[in-house]
Amino acid sequence: MLFIRKEMNFFALLDALQTENGLIELGLGALCVLAAYAIARRLFIHWFAHHPERYDRFLPYTGFRLVLPVSAQLLVVLVSLAWSRFEHAPMLVLHIISALLFWLAVIRLCTAVVRQALPQGKFERNTEHFLASMFWLGFVSWTIGFDVAVMDWLESISFHIGKTRLDLLTIINGLLWVTVIVVVALWASRLLEARIMKLKHLDPNLRIVFAKLTRTGLVVASVLVALPVMGIDLTVLSVFGGAVGIGLGLGLQKIASNFVSGFIILLDHSIRIGDRLMVDNRVGYVTKMTSRYVVLKGADGTEALIPNDALMSNTVINQSYSDKNMWTSLPVQVAYGTDLDLALSLLKQAADQPRVLKNPGPNAFVTLFADSGINLELGFWVADPENGFMGLKSDINLAIWRLFKQHHIEIPFPQREVRIIGDKPAQA
Repeated sequence: MLFIRKEMNFFALLDALQTENGLIELGLGALCVLAAYAIARRLFIHWFAHHPERYDRFLPYTGFRLVLPVSAQLLVVLVSLAWSRFEHAPMLVLHIISALLFWLAVIRLCTAVVRQALPQGKFERNTEHFLASMFWLGFVSWTIGFDVAVMDWLESISFHIGKTRLDLLTIINGLLWVTVIVVVALWASRLLEARIMKLKHLDPNLRIVFAKLTRTGLVVASVLVALPVMGIDLTVLSVFGGAVGIGLGLGLQKIASNFVSGFIILLDHSIRIGDRLMVDNRVGYVTKMTSRYVVLKGADGTEALIPNDALMSNTVINQSYSDKNMWTSLPVQVAYGTDLDLALSLLKQAADQPRVLKNPGPNAFVTLFADSGINLELGFWVADPENGFMGLKSDINLAIWRLFKQHHIEIPFPQREVRIIGDKPAQA
């Protein structure tokens, strides 16, 4: 008989294990399981250790998952037949072990089928093994009546809050329900958020706003559903709301300000994902926007978390607000006597790089007649500033160096002329 809960309870099993026959049956069952484990281990070494690709095949993998429970149950049946010839007493323990092994095989078969039916990567082997173990342990506790004993013990631990009596079972049951409801709400919000973020016809900021509102609404709804499940009257939310209002007034102003500022920034489109910002002399690209802060990633890889309130109250330079193209320049100095028209032409030629825009194209200027030479400056527009400027400027500087060397244009260096003024020393 596979369902034996009606015939016994947990305490009957404990009484059976206190007899000599019960302990012998338990030992024989343990030996059968150990022998089956050795068989499964040997099969794993021969069939799967050096061929991991067989894990993705339905029949080899499912068959391997059934080796342990099936072989153990066959051994238990053989031992039961042999034991019945010498002892005519009822074999309660071996009967329970056989039923548990059967349902272990059924649970493993079902989880393996589900794993193979789902797309690859959605249900990993570790998750499958964990769920199968949890289902089987739950079935074990139900079969031997252990759940009844545990529930009776939890109900015996109780206390009073005012006129309400609470026991440990009610608290645990409520926490489990709240956890399940909130987890389901978060899972559903992630699905909806992923679906919303794929709506390319919507503005990216609006997508983020809708995703955050969806998540917030689902979490609030889950809490409103979970509270009655725990037996908590929803009227307590009025007291809780008053406490939250006082908290916001006393110490949570910044949190509320950042939250509201985050939605304002998203709705007015002043900052978007990918924008290049300068905040307090720090330059970086916006990689993430949350309800509390904006992540600003610099060229060196460091990430600054800028509160939304700071972006609202301080001056922020958005270098890609209407156009992401950026203007930058390189200073160059040439010696006096240089053909400036030729030098300016060579500077424009050096800026002929793939990342430099052709329209508007680069331009060169004479900026200053300095002490050691004439200062020139090469300016150009960059189409992809998110890739940095160091490599591009290095390529342009090398091109300038080669062109100036080819056309014999001198790049000066500081020189000083020292004159000694005074009487000549007397000659001997």
